[in-house]
Amino acid sequence: MVKMITSKEEKEQIARSILYDLSSWFGIPEALEEYILKSQGMPFIAVYCDGVAVGFVSSKATSDYTAEIYCMGVLKAYHGRGLGRKLFLEFEAIAKSKGYKYLQVKTVKYGKYETYDKTNLFYKAMGFSELEVFPTLWDESNPCQVYVKAI
Repeated sequence: MVKMITSKEEKEQIARSILYDLSSWFGIPEALEEYILKSQGMPFIAVYCDGVAVGFVSSKATSDYTAEIYCMGVLKAYHGRGLGRKLFLEFEAIAKSKGYKYLQVKTVKYGKYETYDKTNLFYKAMGFSELEVFPTLWDESNPCQVYVKAI
């Protein structure tokens, strides 16, 4: 089941439990806390298994036409079960219903870290295309790959 979360406290609890489980992806404590804090004020959906939130997406508008996946994660124990796909498809449907024409997401460039290579492959499987790489947007160790998708 996927549902919209409106409570800031619930958003924080869900994001915190999931992101701390994903330390291979979100290993910088300051950045992790920023994702948790900023996600509280954004549209936020979560996917549940047996009544427990096991994944979430927080999003923001980057223009009148584009919605961005600000942060997305699924507990490691639930990877490979199609829950990320289910969560993404719900996010896409909501964005489309709100009139957005494009989706975007940022991640670390393919080939930099094996963990992020899996993330890149996921977004490509969801229909995203590479738009541009910003080599120093985050820092030189983490070149930022921007993906886009028309919806």
